Amino acid sequence: MSHETIYRSLFIQARGALKKELLQHLRRKRTIRRARQKSLKGEGLGQITDTVSIRERPASLEDRAVPGHWESDLIFGTHNSQIATLVERHTRYVLLAKIKGKDTETVINALVRQAHKLPQELYKSLTWDRSGEMADHRRFTLATGIQVYFCDPQSPWQRGSNENTNALLRQYFPKGTDLSVHSQAKLNAVARQLNERPRKTLDYETPAERFAACVASTG
Repeated sequence: MSHETIYRSLFIQARGALKKELLQHLRRKRTIRRARQKSLKGEGLGQITDTVSIRERPASLEDRAVPGHWESDLIFGTHNSQIATLVERHTRYVLLAKIKGKDTETVINALVRQAHKLPQELYKSLTWDRSGEMADHRRFTLATGIQVYFCDPQSPWQRGSNENTNALLRQYFPKGTDLSVHSQAKLNAVARQLNERPRKTLDYETPAERFAACVASTG
């Protein structure tokens, strides 16, 4: 029996809605289950030119053995508010950036500033979906030397680390709230909490410990 079958059996009540007594036990408090192949982003959104497909990423990147490869996205709130989320694939280290708008110029400028804060050895690539905020990805690459890879359409699981992190972040930044009220200092504090949480996938080390070791190794 697959995990998808189990999920469907749990969410079968009330035409796919989870019973309220079960909802309280869920970390994400999600009442509706959508199949993995479904996407909330419509067809034709984010038509971007000169993209490099995720399928062209080097094989060495796929097994997470080498640090310096990031996944990123925006999480959205009300009043046109958003936060940029970045997760390093090897260490699961999280960075959050306050973004004043979702237009490509604003987003690219913020990502460039963020990239310049990190050693070049620890920021080699960035994987994003095909949403329009990355339309000017070439300018980002020219400014930073960082290659941008794009997921297949309607395939958020190709940024699995980032998707999982965004779900955790909704505990701090619930949907339907204004994200612009949070300062960069607040975002840094939330990222620190996630980075200091031991992870089973890291043999119960924290992302902060793993990332610090990578920084030290760059000398």
